[in-house]
Amino acid sequence: MHMATSGQDIATDVGKSFARRDKLLEIETQVQKWWDEKEVFRAEPLDAPPGPGEKFFGNFPFPYMNGYLHLGHAFSLSKLEFAAAYHRLRGANVLLPFAFHCTGMPIKASADKLRREMDKYGYPPVFPEEKVEEIIKLEEVIAENQSVPDKFKGKKSKATAKAGGDKYQWQIMQSYGLSDKEILNFANPYNWLTYFPPLAVEDLKSFGLGCDWRRTFITTDMNPYFDSFVRWQVKKLKKLGKIVKDLRHTIYSPLDGQPCADHDRASGEGVIPQEYTLIKMEVISPFPPKMCVLEGRRVYLAAATLRPETMYGQTNAWVLPDGKYGAYEINETDVFIVTERAALNLAYQKLSRVPEKPTCLLELSGNDLLGLPLRSPLSFNEVIYSLPMLSILTDKGTGIVTSVPSDSPDDFMALHDLKSKPAFREKFGLKDEWVLPFNIIPIINTPEFGDKSAEKICLDMKIKSQNEKQKLEEAKKKIYKGGFYEGTMIAGEYSGMRVQEAKSLIKNKILEEGLALIYSEPEKKVMSRSGDECVVALTDQWYITYGETEWQKKAEECLASMGLFSDETRHGFEHTLSWLNQWACSRSFGLGTRIPWDEEFLVESLSDSTLYMAYYTVCHHLQKGDMYGSDTSSVKPEQLTEDVWEFLFGNGPFPESSTIPSSLLHKMKKEFEYWYPFDLRVSGKDLIQNHLTFCIYNHTALLPRHQWPRAFRCNGHIMLNSEKMSKSTGNFRTLRQAIQEFSADATRFSLADAGDGMDDANFVFETANAAILRLTKEIAWMEEVLSAESSLRDVPPTTYADRVFSNEISIAVSVTGKNYADYMFREALKTGFYDLQAARDEYRFSCGSDGMNRTLLFQFMDVQTRLIAPICPHYAEYVWRELLKKEGFVIKAGWPEAELPDLTLKKANKYLQDTIVSMRKLLQKQLTGSKKGKTNVSNNPDKISVGLIYVNEQYDGWKKECLNILQSKFVSNTGGFSPDQEILEALKKSLVGQEGNFKQIQKLCMPFLRFKKDEVATVGFQALDFKLPFGEIDVLVENSELIKRQLGLEQLEILSMTDPNAILRAGSFATLLNKSPPSPGNPTAIFLS
Repeated sequence: MHMATSGQDIATDVGKSFARRDKLLEIETQVQKWWDEKEVFRAEPLDAPPGPGEKFFGNFPFPYMNGYLHLGHAFSLSKLEFAAAYHRLRGANVLLPFAFHCTGMPIKASADKLRREMDKYGYPPVFPEEKVEEIIKLEEVIAENQSVPDKFKGKKSKATAKAGGDKYQWQIMQSYGLSDKEILNFANPYNWLTYFPPLAVEDLKSFGLGCDWRRTFITTDMNPYFDSFVRWQVKKLKKLGKIVKDLRHTIYSPLDGQPCADHDRASGEGVIPQEYTLIKMEVISPFPPKMCVLEGRRVYLAAATLRPETMYGQTNAWVLPDGKYGAYEINETDVFIVTERAALNLAYQKLSRVPEKPTCLLELSGNDLLGLPLRSPLSFNEVIYSLPMLSILTDKGTGIVTSVPSDSPDDFMALHDLKSKPAFREKFGLKDEWVLPFNIIPIINTPEFGDKSAEKICLDMKIKSQNEKQKLEEAKKKIYKGGFYEGTMIAGEYSGMRVQEAKSLIKNKILEEGLALIYSEPEKKVMSRSGDECVVALTDQWYITYGETEWQKKAEECLASMGLFSDETRHGFEHTLSWLNQWACSRSFGLGTRIPWDEEFLVESLSDSTLYMAYYTVCHHLQKGDMYGSDTSSVKPEQLTEDVWEFLFGNGPFPESSTIPSSLLHKMKKEFEYWYPFDLRVSGKDLIQNHLTFCIYNHTALLPRHQWPRAFRCNGHIMLNSEKMSKSTGNFRTLRQAIQEFSADATRFSLADAGDGMDDANFVFETANAAILRLTKEIAWMEEVLSAESSLRDVPPTTYADRVFSNEISIAVSVTGKNYADYMFREALKTGFYDLQAARDEYRFSCGSDGMNRTLLFQFMDVQTRLIAPICPHYAEYVWRELLKKEGFVIKAGWPEAELPDLTLKKANKYLQDTIVSMRKLLQKQLTGSKKGKTNVSNNPDKISVGLIYVNEQYDGWKKECLNILQSKFVSNTGGFSPDQEILEALKKSLVGQEGNFKQIQKLCMPFLRFKKDEVATVGFQALDFKLPFGEIDVLVENSELIKRQLGLEQLEILSMTDPNAILRAGSFATLLNKSPPSPGNPTAIFLS
């Protein structure tokens, strides 16, 4: 099977050389062989328990195996890989395992789609012509074995492709490069399990993942060992009372015939059931002719509301004139008039005469319902009528809306329009008596809006019509919040009670009296991976009792002790813990582990993946490196009794009756206790609301406190070239494609550069291509240096340039170590590679004809190779072995040692470089002549050969006095200053302020005071020092040759403003020193012929 490689459009590839990339690919193949030969990623526990920092166990949510791994997977995984590689480099014992998730319904759903397509369109299927034209022409690209264009527009959205809506599953499989004969096998769901996981292993090995592959496995009952582990886990949860059977509302797929959890969805992840109170508005007999077939039944317009406490103020019901409704049989006597969508939800909530099948007795339009007389619960109006509203959404609620114009801006404006516009009433054939007699009934009073809140806010916001939807939405948000939190009932039997308290009492009253029902529907549209729209069903099934008070408290304690690396992540978990409730953990369709006590059901996909990190610690002893668990030579699956699992993971006694050798049992238990708890789990932020929170819950229920998770690191999604990654637009890369296009190390480089926070990151192709160039050029540079080693200065590094470069290496080691430790990999790449290379380039120039120092260059090559090793390990390993001729592996070479950084020297060098830049700009400006014709240069600019640099190393006079004032007015705990008035008052009282006209002194001093205050905000309190922490003249004198070389001068003099003779040296240009006097950090230059 050959998968199409990705890359630039073939047209742009003509004449393009891939030699540099191919060089990196060759290096990667060679290095991976070296690693395999020595099993460098094999992780074994040591005899002694690990101390702080001595071991690192990191893991990653196992990816779902219904296709190739892509750059989205690689981005999140790279965070774990870089972290593990850093800890391995610094000498920790590292375990990074990896497994593959196959549980759930997506694979089974896709396999079933293939079967249905063959049943309908034959084998190989011949699809309808109009749809074939719409399919993105990926097959043509693959057939020609060309690369996928950077972008090509198709008519499919990502959700469509994911849901299989209009695109056939057969074509999705063809896009993987599979032949029709191969695709035929994928109608068997288990073929997916044997096909994609081995390819994922290949891709991850090519990526350079530092994984102990002995510990890999797949989920589902195809792997009897993992199956046994999951059965033990759920049985123990049940024994602890954490799994119960209950009747609950849940998101449900009618096509699949089972609940549809987050990972079973094509769209709508995180959507939960929205509960409404369904108000039964009884239609008063006799019925109109269109509805005469319903005579003898109790017929209701059923309106869904979130505000049952407002029902006292009903003036009418609303229907959508063009809306499609039906009269649906609820039981032998009751009929509800609602939309078909609402009827389907009702049918799955045991509110249909035929369970799960709505029975429509009569199809109706909204126009058919206008003018129906209604008797509605709690309404002070004995009879109200159904009237038209044009803004009703039929994809939310039931399509029937109760009207309470006292508290709903939409209702107020719609009723206002009908009352004030006779032509509007006439258009819909409304009688005046259905509309005009009905006035606002005050029912709730709020401090801000009074007892007619809707009317008041519409007047305040100058809303004129029901068509001003945006304004009405804003108005609704304002008064609904105030009505609930600050409102008081002024009508009905709960008059005088706060709305917050009365709401539930009123709701319970009408439910108990049979005047209303509970109705739920998805809060937003949810599509299952099978391609159908989900409903809310009332299902009797197994639930995990997340949200139970004591368990939630333990989960919160665990969270409080964890490292999460960002406030946004912590807030995400806290929010999830605040709302997460019982979770349906059983399914009847898909792949997975059977629930041990109720084998009709399977454990759903988010419930078998909460504790498996513990299984990594022992699975290689059980499965012998076979991901499918088909090698039973060590332990037979049936030997893994509950007692064995309890001994290994549950702190249970030694299983005396076990037939597993005691030495192996003790070895596995020791290994688990060595590696656990895991130190880091890396994941996309979308898993906070389910998987990661479930992980916390399960660990706190099943393991002791000292084995609870230590840290989660969550990241955003990844974009490609600043646009959303999407198969439908072609802006997409599998991991395999990216490696083929850029090489593994250039891909890793670009992933590190993409970003580290919770915001969406950006993988830029230009960065990956630039990385290819940088890495290969660096190899060439090192080869050049090593071949010319004899020309290097082979003496102790003593020059200023040597000291600066040595210091930059020390800074890189220190700062990059902190960046890696904080898992800030983009910063680590900057400080450990970009900045270090810039320092090398500056050093090379600074050395001039004297040449570079051999010791320092070899230190630089050693340090840079180690610092980049976690991100570009193949490149680093090649340099380490082939160029630097070092023993062992760089990935385990230890963090480089370096002197403590000299920050004063760094400041001195920045001062030097900034001075050179500013003098070069000044010289260039003077060579070209200024607009005013005045320059500090002699009359013949072409022959400038002398530079005078005037230095004033210390503030004195009025500037020193200003600094004294600012120092005294600095507020250390805020990093700011006392109010300006206080500073001005201190200036007035100072010696400088007493010298003469204070207004003139103020005019002189205030700009300097403002400048220094701003400087403090940038660099800190040191900006108020009287002099720099180094000698400016010493720095400039020691580097005078460099300055002359950079500026093209023959002669350079460094002069102090404290020397009267120095000022004379300026001759006729001395006046310029008065106009632009030097100050600490800002020398003044004069250029002469």
